[in-house]
Amino acid sequence: MDFSSADSGGASLPSSGTDAKKRRVSYFYEPTIGDYYYGQGHPMKPHRIRMAHNLVVHYSLHRRMEISRPFPAEASDIRRFHSPDYVDFLASVSPETLHDHTHARHLKRFNVGEDCPVFDGIFKFCQSSAGGSIGAAVKLNRQDADIAINWAGGLHHAKKSEASGFCYVNDIVLGILELLKYHRRVLYIDIDIHHGDGVEEAFFTTDRVMTVSFHKFGDFFPGTGHIKDIGVGPGKYYAVNVPLNDGMDDDSFRSLFRPIIQKVMAVYQPDAVVLQCGADSLAGDRLGCFNLSVKGHADCLRFLRSFNVPLMVLGGGGYTIRNVARCWCYETAVAVGVEPDNKLPYNEYYEYFGPEYTLHVEPSPMENLNLPRDLEKIRNMLLEQISELPHAPSVPFQTTPSTVEVPEEREDDMDQRPNPRIWNGNDCSSEGEEDDDKPIRLRSSINSNAPPNENSKLRDLYSGINDKDMADSDN
Repeated sequence: MDFSSADSGGASLPSSGTDAKKRRVSYFYEPTIGDYYYGQGHPMKPHRIRMAHNLVVHYSLHRRMEISRPFPAEASDIRRFHSPDYVDFLASVSPETLHDHTHARHLKRFNVGEDCPVFDGIFKFCQSSAGGSIGAAVKLNRQDADIAINWAGGLHHAKKSEASGFCYVNDIVLGILELLKYHRRVLYIDIDIHHGDGVEEAFFTTDRVMTVSFHKFGDFFPGTGHIKDIGVGPGKYYAVNVPLNDGMDDDSFRSLFRPIIQKVMAVYQPDAVVLQCGADSLAGDRLGCFNLSVKGHADCLRFLRSFNVPLMVLGGGGYTIRNVARCWCYETAVAVGVEPDNKLPYNEYYEYFGPEYTLHVEPSPMENLNLPRDLEKIRNMLLEQISELPHAPSVPFQTTPSTVEVPEEREDDMDQRPNPRIWNGNDCSSEGEEDDDKPIRLRSSINSNAPPNENSKLRDLYSGINDKDMADSDN
């Protein structure tokens, strides 16, 4: 079901690129993703993905994209990055088996229990998230899409052998490993308010993946991402960290993002880009302290889109779920090249968006602690670091593996270190949002009972990637 050439709705979106071509967009969505529930009062609510999707459908953006239901990643696919013991634990643990001898002794080892609780369907949730990002990479590898979106992905804190920051399986690392089969250099960019530590750690010693993270730094989870953390060995200078302070607004963020990414694109010349669009950097986020508008956040995607390089777009954090839905819907519109009306169409979750009932909301009246002189110092320091890179490093590249024969995706009919906490444990039940209990859909806009294709394995997706391309976080 390819809607990329449809003509319905939306004005043409001005592009800052040199070409005015439309982008072929592939969009991955698992209809059951919103049913997973971390627990009463927990700030991470997969329901936000369903809300975003609902807006996408009611703005008719789905008519401009190819829509796919992701195949669940197999345990063997997830083991391409994560340790076998950890994957086995995730695949077998449940709220019922949580306290039996086999699982209880591993809870601390795998950092499961507080920020990262065991909930019903935990492994299926991980399989859906990872399957979407792997599937997005396959689309880009096959040149079947210019942009591939998986809002259920972007879980950037998960480590090789432990959960962290609400993240269990690092779908980003798995997606990048798939991209590396066909692309010599992959650029990863993270605009979540929290440092993209899991992804940086995975590729800290290689020049085949460059990581750039814009994040709050200083007495803030996960505590990593110092400006002087630049990578080691062959990966030296290929990790870029942009430490920011409270109150970061659109203009200040843009003054760093655009010149830094412009320089990275010119010097590193990536063959593919992965953008993690964590929405906890938006104004008014329950766990965040930045002050970005939806348009300011989406400007990052708009800028990257202009380079016309294969682009994977993922979700991430975001805990004021009505704003997360707004943001990811608008960024979907940016991807397909339309400017949606600010007035929200009536939808299944319309009451969440009151009293404004608009796609965009005003930033908060808060002080921006990022002083111009500090931003200039950070910008100059990082531009100098990027200048140390060899231009388009020559990377030894193995023989390109044969094209992966993945079954056709089903298309749904739609018109041991200290572990800092990301969440202090306070109840994050909502005021004015019906998300403090298990979310209930008023009516379905997608056939959520549609069975996935029986042959859902993603066999051999990772053949041809050398282990040396990825740092072993156990070392």
